[in-house]
Amino acid sequence: MIKCMRPLFHPSIEDITVEGIMHALSDPVRVAIFSDIVGSACSKTCSNFLKIKEKQIPKSTLSQHFKALREAGLIRGERRGVEMLITPRCPEIETRFPGLIAAIVSAYVIQSQGKPRTASAGKGRSVADRKRA
Repeated sequence: MIKCMRPLFHPSIEDITVEGIMHALSDPVRVAIFSDIVGSACSKTCSNFLKIKEKQIPKSTLSQHFKALREAGLIRGERRGVEMLITPRCPEIETRFPGLIAAIVSAYVIQSQGKPRTASAGKGRSVADRKRA
């Protein structure tokens, strides 16, 4: 008996929303995955992401992250045997929301290169005082 896989859902470009994109990228693991996909010169397979930021990600969890990114319209997945080939949908999204993806990825890169903020950073100072500092 041949078992057929369910087709993958990819929203049309008209159904992609800023809210959906922001929600999908609100998870630190998903934004790291997406940033890596966008920064790659070629498509990647899911197995490329079994380790994110030196942390092992279970395959089942990784599948859920890819599903969230795919259903938000950020990536396209194509089954190739037992692997899933992942490509970003940046050119399509750029036509709908010019500059959005570039701004998000750029902000993520800046954030990931900087020092982590502590809870007490800027505590007790006004916004104007923090800007002058």
